[in-house]
Amino acid sequence: MTVQENISLKPYNTFGIDAKARFFCEITSLEELRNALKLKDHQEKFILSGGSNMLITKDIDALVLYIHIKGIHVNSENENHVTVEVMAGENWHDMVLWTLDQNYGGLENLSLIPGYTGTAPIQNIGAYGVELKDCFVSCEAMDMETLELKTFSKEACQFGYRDSYFKNEGKGRYIITSVKFQLTKKDHKLNTSYGAIETEMEQQQVTNPTIKDVSDAVVAIRKSKLPDPKELGNSGSFFKNPVLTKNEFELFIKHNPEAHYFKVSEEEYKVPAGWLIEQCGFKGKRFGDAGVHKNQALVLVNYGNASGKEIIELAHTIQKKVWDNFGIEIVPEVNIIK
Repeated sequence: MTVQENISLKPYNTFGIDAKARFFCEITSLEELRNALKLKDHQEKFILSGGSNMLITKDIDALVLYIHIKGIHVNSENENHVTVEVMAGENWHDMVLWTLDQNYGGLENLSLIPGYTGTAPIQNIGAYGVELKDCFVSCEAMDMETLELKTFSKEACQFGYRDSYFKNEGKGRYIITSVKFQLTKKDHKLNTSYGAIETEMEQQQVTNPTIKDVSDAVVAIRKSKLPDPKELGNSGSFFKNPVLTKNEFELFIKHNPEAHYFKVSEEEYKVPAGWLIEQCGFKGKRFGDAGVHKNQALVLVNYGNASGKEIIELAHTIQKKVWDNFGIEIVPEVNIIK
């Protein structure tokens, strides 16, 4: 375990923000994590994983712990299901591809989401009708004060829409070290009704889809809409899709009958934030090196040298315009490091 000084975090965040870490340490084991947390010369610690759901707006004057603990293990299995434990530093998409290679079903709709597995429960990541919680069993997390490992059940994680215990009461207290999933070994339940999955598979002439076919369709759709962070800095969807009450929705749709929406329940409706942003004229617009992606207005991008402050200023401009035009508040899905 080596502590380095004045390290650029540009390679460690998908937005490609060139902020500096005063101190930096790569963590590859639980023992290293405990030892790093014990360092009395570095009272301030900042936890960094895949850097895929964050926007850094300043240099980090702390010891940055880069969680890179690897490993995938089958914990238990029966005829129908398997429980897989994945360490926090495993790349999420690579892990999903591994499950597909084993013919384990459940995560295929979550293909090509950037980031590491350890941060996935924090956000309760989701895409194309599936959320992480649908296959989640439990996770282990280290208490930053006691250095003990604690197991969190699905209930204890308090999952919500892009939300969890770790974004609220548990924020800054626990570091997720591994995640367990229950996946299917046969009779996979395919979820193909959301978005353009069925259309994509029709174009690929897939008539009897497998979990790999679903994953391939999701990957093709995401690549057509979302920029590769290695080529264009971004953090995927920057804003959450706002959820309106029935009364709010009825008023909204009365004035915007052409609007896209998704019925969540009898009392709640979800309106795509990307549609709202596009109607406000931001899609494809560039403001210096900060901009809105040309194919998906929900994605803010860094064309090369944008600062975190420039990205957040653009986000605030978009929020104000959406509020002025529609009376709807859109809030960031991305974790803003201020």
